[in-house]
Amino acid sequence: MTLPLRDVSPGAAPPSTPLPSTPRRRRAIALAAASLLAAGLLGVVVGGGGTATAGTVGAGSYTETLPPGAALPKGCGTVSTNPRIFATADAPAGAIPTNDWWSSLIWKRNNCGTSENLQAHPLAFKAENNGLGLSYTTTPAISGTATGVGEYHYPYREDVRVGVPGLAAPVVKAADWTDWTVTADWSDGTRSMRATIGHGLPFSYYTVTGGGAAQLTATATPTVWRNSGATIGFTVNGHDYVAYGPTGSSWTVNGAGISSTLAGKGYFSVAVLPGGADRAALADTYGRYAHAHVTGTRMSYAYDPATGSVRTTYAFTTTPREGTETKTVVALYPHQWRSLSGATPITPTYVSPRGAMRVLAGVPSFTTAMRFTGVLPEVPAVGDAAGADLSTVTNYLNAELANPEGISGTDTYWAGKGLGRAARIAEIADQLGITTVRDAAVAAMKTRLTNWLTAGSGETGQLFYYDRNWGTLIGYPASYGSDEDLNDHHFHYGYFVAAAATVAKFDPGWADDTRYGGMVDLLIRDANNYDRADRRFPYLRDFDIYAGHDWASGLAPFFAGNNQESSSEGMNFANALIQWGQATGDTAVRDAGVYLWTTQSAAISEYWFDVHDENFPAGFGHKTVGMVWGDGGAYSTWFSSAPEMIQGINMLPITGGHLYLGDHPEYVKANYAELLTNKNGPPTVWQDIIWEFLALGDGDEALRNFRANSTFASEEGESKAHTFHWIRNLAALGNVDTTVTANHPLAKVFRKGTARTYVASNITAAPLTVTFSDGTRLTVPAGKTATSGAYTWSGGNATGGVTVPTGPPPTGTPTPTPTTPTPTPTTASPTPTNPSPSPSTSTPTLEPTRYLAAGGGLAGTAGPAGTVTVVAANGNHDGTPTSPQVFTATGLTGTYTGGTTAFDLGVDAGTAVGNGVQARVSYDLTGDGSFDRVETYRYFATDPIVGFERYRQTQGLASATGTLGNLAGGTVKVEVWNAIGNNPSTVGTGDRSTITLPYSR
Repeated sequence: MTLPLRDVSPGAAPPSTPLPSTPRRRRAIALAAASLLAAGLLGVVVGGGGTATAGTVGAGSYTETLPPGAALPKGCGTVSTNPRIFATADAPAGAIPTNDWWSSLIWKRNNCGTSENLQAHPLAFKAENNGLGLSYTTTPAISGTATGVGEYHYPYREDVRVGVPGLAAPVVKAADWTDWTVTADWSDGTRSMRATIGHGLPFSYYTVTGGGAAQLTATATPTVWRNSGATIGFTVNGHDYVAYGPTGSSWTVNGAGISSTLAGKGYFSVAVLPGGADRAALADTYGRYAHAHVTGTRMSYAYDPATGSVRTTYAFTTTPREGTETKTVVALYPHQWRSLSGATPITPTYVSPRGAMRVLAGVPSFTTAMRFTGVLPEVPAVGDAAGADLSTVTNYLNAELANPEGISGTDTYWAGKGLGRAARIAEIADQLGITTVRDAAVAAMKTRLTNWLTAGSGETGQLFYYDRNWGTLIGYPASYGSDEDLNDHHFHYGYFVAAAATVAKFDPGWADDTRYGGMVDLLIRDANNYDRADRRFPYLRDFDIYAGHDWASGLAPFFAGNNQESSSEGMNFANALIQWGQATGDTAVRDAGVYLWTTQSAAISEYWFDVHDENFPAGFGHKTVGMVWGDGGAYSTWFSSAPEMIQGINMLPITGGHLYLGDHPEYVKANYAELLTNKNGPPTVWQDIIWEFLALGDGDEALRNFRANSTFASEEGESKAHTFHWIRNLAALGNVDTTVTANHPLAKVFRKGTARTYVASNITAAPLTVTFSDGTRLTVPAGKTATSGAYTWSGGNATGGVTVPTGPPPTGTPTPTPTTPTPTPTTASPTPTNPSPSPSTSTPTLEPTRYLAAGGGLAGTAGPAGTVTVVAANGNHDGTPTSPQVFTATGLTGTYTGGTTAFDLGVDAGTAVGNGVQARVSYDLTGDGSFDRVETYRYFATDPIVGFERYRQTQGLASATGTLGNLAGGTVKVEVWNAIGNNPSTVGTGDRSTITLPYSR
């Protein structure tokens, strides 16, 4: 590919009339009242009663005068075209979205009248002058080799074009857009058509005027299998479509053409059906919703710190063109259906470049429930805080005293990389009490940030410029198309915001709105505006709400749709919002970061890493991609064919917000093994990035690699101090434990063997107690990171700040001794002083997380991975345990926390179709033989693909009786059976299936 180092992107144009003011939120640490934005300007009214000049935000500022020689976004061959010329007069007000799957429709860089391919999924579309092309590609095109650069695509191959007879629009415009839909508009002065399309919609919806008729033109002679009244079903290129006209209409077939007068009513819809299903029956099912045209979509999210959960609702607005039906049909991506709450997909699935899309029929909305497993400013210094390793990291840190930023890039990307490097050094030095290095790093960041966040008179570089046409804040010098194409703003600005969060911890006044906090907030709003009421920037510019991840290209001018390379730099932005929001007391920013982080980490696991080995097409031959495209993925980058860089670009920067990379430690090792194979040996560049990633799966191996070759050249955003600190401490801590969450966003749990370490960071000025979902509580001194469990460590030179858990430690971890803040480990793996008991179905006190054991027990610790077989239902046993597998724990004593049961069962039906695994959890609180609380959960419809799926409590309760209370020598029983299906299923045991009880010890 002969494209720039990064990705190519578009922009958005707000109207030229003044925009309403946006009230700023108060921050908990503010030293003065927050400023108010002046109406129509980005400038603010500051203290003292005077009105600042346009562009002043507290002590910071931006410019609205383009710096000499600076480039602006370009559309359709012209410079700084207002993109509103490609929107209809009735299009939504405010900034036009960019960096979306449909952006080429309104940007029009290459095709001034039409669009590039629009990858919506399950359909792809292309706006042509005479109508809308529809493509449903089910066979991938795979190129390259299994050990070299390779890619797969489901390329756009038009099946049918939908239009109006004689339509010839000179330009196709955007008439409307919502969270994941767009409405395109065709008009040639006589005839007009509007079509609404969107992510997850098997339907496309049309209204026509002028000619008043519909014209469908297939690319091959269609096979018509139904033509009855207003409905016609036909197959073209092996794909089944159904067109639904108004009541009283009919369809006429003439060769490759299918037409209808629509009975003069001017509306219709076209649906693609998934293959392998009873298409006639499915056509009837879809037909019930065919005239409930989707006219709007909206996402809402809620982060609940108490439960460590993020619930996201995807809602549809429909307009009934006839009848009263208001529900619709929608197809869900894997990251959505794996976390689906309270709904069950129907059997057929769509093929997509992201994997199988499962269908919900007859819904107004759906909700996902995901765990937020926490982030940290940095991993704790439990392993390098004493002895020879303390000397090693101290020497590395002292070497950074003169230049903690390392690189001296002047553009937004490379300046950001230097800021990120300094932030890591400051965090580590603070933990270890090396204040000279910490203060030097903070001072360097503050100087660099303050320069960028002010646009002084006559200044021409290292400043930000606001463009009203495109509704964007552009940093100059720009890089990688961040100006002309609005590429990568989340990549670049994420480094700025993350560094600002670290500065805010040590100098809260600098981060106040009256100083530089307001400018930091503008960077956040430009890249991913979290405030729908703020029309200066599009809502969540770089984040594709339905796809669950960012897009890097602003304009998506490619045949393959939009693309994103460095998913991990997108996560750096999400983590930066969490850290900044926490440091400044801005819960709206924090919660937006938690939503982005949680959703995108799930999407990365699916679409960049394919950790379940289900989404990449067979024959691709890779376990990861360097780039995700709208129509596929590529084991490549924009800038290098080296395996270290192809794989490493989705790892860097390594920070305490990137621990999600270790959610699947076995995958980490598999990813690393592929690199060794493709490289034909160990890494020779970016060793630090690769080994830091490996440390999340095998810390001991990563540490051995570092010690054997510590003279490598660091990646530009890395330092030896951070690399050693990260690897050394993960070798001690083990892997991240995703089964335990916390009521505080800056908290994480690690597990090595059976020993857990609980970590939390407190950046406030008062002590903090953090409660974990398994009942463990951790008291954290002001301004410190603390741990308990396998390691008890208070962070640096804390005074009176040893970590003192307020409850007993978890079973199987050593009892902390709060006498010395820093242990002196002699090996990478500490030896517990109180080793875990052997798994048993009866324990005197309660370990809240239990494991399904092969012998029918609910063990307090994980045993070896195994399976048990659940017999076929051979009938309908929904709600009634029939020949179940039973797992029991007795003699349990614990205090009820007021929470609810959680479980995560590995289930698999192999290639069997139509199975549904169901679970019931029963509590006998006193062990008297009668169950006081019985919970039956909705069954989980397994897919016909070999490999474990995750059955969780998010399927929802089917029924529940009784109430929960304290356990005193009580019993918990889990029953698992097949509710439906004529084939057996498999349930994982050992570490493959867990149940978390709402009890503390």
